[in-house]
Amino acid sequence: MRTFEDAQEFVEEEDVKFIRLSFVDVRGKMRNIAIMPENLKHACEYGIPFDSSAMRGRPADGRQEYFLFPDISTLGLIPWRPVDGRVARMFCDIRDQEGKLCLSDSRRILKEAVEAAAEKGIWFETCTDFEFYLFHLNERGEKTDVPLDYAGYFDVAPEDKGENIRREISFELVDMGIQPRSSHHEEGPGQNEVDFDYSDPVSAADNAEIFRWMVKNIAASNGLWADFSPKPIADQTGDGVHYNFVLHTDDGEDAEQKVMDSFAAGILRRAREITLFLNPVEDSYKRLGVLKAPKYVAWTKNRRDQFLCFPVGRGRRSVELRSPDPASNPYIAMALSIYAGLEGVEEDLLLDPEQENARGESVEKIPGTLKEAYQAAKSSEFVRRYVPDDFFALYENLEG
Repeated sequence: MRTFEDAQEFVEEEDVKFIRLSFVDVRGKMRNIAIMPENLKHACEYGIPFDSSAMRGRPADGRQEYFLFPDISTLGLIPWRPVDGRVARMFCDIRDQEGKLCLSDSRRILKEAVEAAAEKGIWFETCTDFEFYLFHLNERGEKTDVPLDYAGYFDVAPEDKGENIRREISFELVDMGIQPRSSHHEEGPGQNEVDFDYSDPVSAADNAEIFRWMVKNIAASNGLWADFSPKPIADQTGDGVHYNFVLHTDDGEDAEQKVMDSFAAGILRRAREITLFLNPVEDSYKRLGVLKAPKYVAWTKNRRDQFLCFPVGRGRRSVELRSPDPASNPYIAMALSIYAGLEGVEEDLLLDPEQENARGESVEKIPGTLKEAYQAAKSSEFVRRYVPDDFFALYENLEG
């Protein structure tokens, strides 16, 4: 969908009665306001105001009122809402009272990273692989720590009790125009994984936000709750989210491989500095370095426990960033990865063969605590170039 007229026609044909205008706060949490279809034109022309001072994770620039401007290209239906009088959703750009884009809008930051790559003749296909746990609710609808099942990696029914939930999630994603690639039971009890097909980076981040929201709704409708935290069960594997990048240029396959190697080398060089935004909460550091979660600034072609992996058998030149967890803001995580990679391309960096499958005391490690990650990010000229102060304000308690 490209124009307001396209959106208006869609709304009328699908009998849409409510439109959710969504955006994410500084923490990466999705927020929304619902409008009636007859107010869509006004929203597109003048924006819908909201009071940022009432939110946690709000911009810290002193302004209180911002405006949501719908991104027409993201209009789609919410399939689990009523068929009669349907509900649609759209992501929004955030602007201030002068019409300027909000500096703290992480979706804007990712858009600008993609544009910076395009100016250099590079564009990406991106996908995400999400892990999450499912736990039972009690008879009062309250959360418990009892997992849905005690199955393991790639198990099947009847041990795997999440099969039907994953199928429902996949069908709902397809109905929303989002293509899942695969799904399966993960290693932990009640742990599941759903992998997406490739799209452009901004759409991939949008889809990640929609996915977390959708899974929580579907879990609740089945008497369960979905846990996307990095370490739901202390002695079990944690939840990761893997960001996959396929890089394209106009210069042919051999050139693409060389550029991809430099892109990956750039990410590795900035690994410690960007970790705060890949692993943004205390529990993130209970996952890292345990079981198969990454610990070292290293790359691999045949393992799944390193910071970067070049997946074998996908039939395309891709690199997978494996350290992030679902607490990360996907827009910021992808944007910093792209900027770091582009820096590597600009400087013709090469992958260090000594970093392949590297481990041991002499090997550089990613930060081991949230405070260490915060200090690495805050002292990084690279990170401060792209990340507004608002994002660091979330970690004021770590000063000193």
